Amino acid sequence: MKIRSWDNVVVMSGTRKNKGKVGKVLKVFPVTGKIVVEWVNIATKHIKKQGTSAGQIIKMEKAIDASNVMLECPITKKPTRIGYVMIDDKGNQKKFRFSKIAAKTNKKDPKDCIIK
Repeated sequence: MKIRSWDNVVVMSGTRKNKGKVGKVLKVFPVTGKIVVEWVNIATKHIKKQGTSAGQIIKMEKAIDASNVMLECPITKKPTRIGYVMIDDKGNQKKFRFSKIAAKTNKKDPKDCIIK
């Protein structure tokens, strides 16, 4: 899965009230292909009173499919696709993600558009 926790993402499809929202990824479920995004897909849960604790209404984020979001480019602040580039670091090769839209629009090397 190309999306990780704490990435900023843009919701591209789904319900009308969620479409276009930008938020941080709070949790990633790679087995099911779902993610939880901050302030997206809000559901209310009614909890009954139990003993001495009072009843309450809780608002919580529900998981959405990872295919409904795109990563937000930190350079252009637009939704972008992700590519991978291998960079040599002291004799070890490491795999980094880069923004394809920043590399294309700015005509830069992918190594200059790395997403941390």
